[in-house]
Amino acid sequence: MELLTPTEMGRADAFAIAAGVPGAVLMERAGQAVARVAARVTLAGGRVLVLCGPGNNGGDGFVAARLLAAAGYRVRLALLGAREALAGDAALMAGRWAGPVEPAADAALEAVDLVIDALFGAGLARDLDGAARALVERVNAAGLPVLAVDLPSGIDGATGAVRGAAIEARWSVTFFRPKPGHVLLPGRLHGGELSVADIGIPPEALDGIRPRAFENVPALWAAHFPVPAVDGHKYSRGHLVAVSGPAQATGATRLSARAALRAGAGLVTVACPVEALAIHAANLSAIMVRPVEDAAGLAHLLEDRRLSTLVLGPGLGVGQGARDRLAACRDRRLVIDADLITSFKGEVDTLAGVVAAAPAVVATPHDGEFARLFERCPDIVEAPSRLARARAGAARLGATLLLKGPDTVVAGPDGRAAIAANAPPWLATAGAGDVLSGIVGGLLAQGMPSFEAACAAVWLHGEAAREAGPGLVADDLIEALRPVYRRLFALRGATV
Repeated sequence: MELLTPTEMGRADAFAIAAGVPGAVLMERAGQAVARVAARVTLAGGRVLVLCGPGNNGGDGFVAARLLAAAGYRVRLALLGAREALAGDAALMAGRWAGPVEPAADAALEAVDLVIDALFGAGLARDLDGAARALVERVNAAGLPVLAVDLPSGIDGATGAVRGAAIEARWSVTFFRPKPGHVLLPGRLHGGELSVADIGIPPEALDGIRPRAFENVPALWAAHFPVPAVDGHKYSRGHLVAVSGPAQATGATRLSARAALRAGAGLVTVACPVEALAIHAANLSAIMVRPVEDAAGLAHLLEDRRLSTLVLGPGLGVGQGARDRLAACRDRRLVIDADLITSFKGEVDTLAGVVAAAPAVVATPHDGEFARLFERCPDIVEAPSRLARARAGAARLGATLLLKGPDTVVAGPDGRAAIAANAPPWLATAGAGDVLSGIVGGLLAQGMPSFEAACAAVWLHGEAAREAGPGLVADDLIEALRPVYRRLFALRGATV
């Protein structure tokens, strides 16, 4: 689940070499992994064009070409740059290749069953231009199936950004651990099906690196995930309050409240103005409804210390009233979303001061809300990737920040971050974010730590969307959580 930046991957390579695994052995094993995937996706004896670059990525390509040729594939190898300019292990592997070497810029793309992209990989330091960019664009235009070595050439391994132009691969093979660029967009869209190969780097390499970025999978947070106890009861699973705004905007609050209950909160109450009371009561059964007109009324409600967690934002309304309601509950576990985030437009430091006393806080903006909240922080808004923006935003806010999108990033103020890759495209629908806020709140209410709760909620949200399938509406996500929970509890060894 760890994601290593190109710099961190370099440290892992160095650790392996210092531990007695020569760089040439690592390169040979990397090339073997590429050749195995190539053999899996191409018919025996197929026509393979290997495009090699001037560095170690190209060295991997030379190894794969040699092994595939020995296995009976019809292999052509084309090099970008001069063969005599190769150095180190790449030069060694080039010396083991007995076939001809074509100039990559002139390589014919006709009569090719598979292209192996071994041009640049994750360590690309600048935008592609000149002959390299022209070659990448020509490969893409040909529409051939491409297997990328490490990362599609032109994708930034740290950010997932396209550096000028990037190969559109159908498969990718990386080594030891994936990079952030494999899961962040648009890199994920360019990489296709990803294989991660063991090339002999000891797992202990991670001890010195101490990765702070992860793919958002259950192994990251499962140890903290609340499983109901046989001797438990509803009060032991927390009481959540979803705070509603006026009558004309009640649906978002109900979605959050219902999602929190489905996510496992023991009790859920909707706190709303009197004008919205009948609407909520007519549409909710297992969820309680309490009249709360303003911040003073909310403070009075929260005199009951059993009300431990609040979701504020969905359907709340924008303005001073929203800010006052937050101030009334700053000592509780909080999910901050939607209208409440907008109510602090350009005032992230003010918001940080209000929530500083809260035992757990998760803010859940989408890109637009994030930009509004941090509009006076250009260094954060203009950070080079969603990962960097989320981390910087979480540090400034002093809370867990969940930056929503097709590659949702959860970041903690301590620098930890997780990137989701399981959200299907049909999850982008009205109300889906309100459901997500409710799931976060339901997990917080059960005592899950804020970073882990946000990560788990994002994963559950994506899996529920997969379960519901195309054509889903937000209400479907809440029902689809049941089979997802069943599978997750089974993984935890719980009786289901």
